[in-house]
Amino acid sequence: MQSEKINAADNSGASLICGNKIEESANATGVYTVTCMGADGQTKWVDTFDNTVVTVGKALLLNAMFAGTTPITTWYLGLVDGASAPTYSVADTMASHAGWSETVPYSNATRPAATFTATATNSIAAAAATFNINATATVAGAFLVSNNTKSGTTGTLYSAGNFSTGNRSILSGDTLNVTYTASC
Repeated sequence: MQSEKINAADNSGASLICGNKIEESANATGVYTVTCMGADGQTKWVDTFDNTVVTVGKALLLNAMFAGTTPITTWYLGLVDGASAPTYSVADTMASHAGWSETVPYSNATRPAATFTATATNSIAAAAATFNINATATVAGAFLVSNNTKSGTTGTLYSAGNFSTGNRSILSGDTLNVTYTASC
């Protein structure tokens, strides 16, 4: 009679192969929405458009978050003049933005405030800021700045952008409601 012996043994192995780099990124972006209401209270048009977040705006965001710079907590919206074809550069500041200019055909004493509320997501939106139009004009878009002075050239420019459908005509008696949503 033949007998067979079997020796049982456990073997295990594991390996981790990471050929792909795992990374995260956050890009500062934003979207404006502008609603034009006629003097009769009816919606004349709505436009939603992307913007250029400028270098000084991005630097403020990073410095306030990581380097202890005091954050700016009050922001204002302005209107871009549509008398020409505005262009934007990441190097734009309120003191120097050669490709565009501000237009102020509204009766508000200052630029309207962009009022943001805290968020737990990757975007934050401002409540609609109202421009009470008191002159006929052509508007090209909007911008976000830390100074409320109409036609002022100080403060921190955060972003600016043009309407997606081209320049828009506005009339005295119209109301422009402008919102801004910042994301990263």
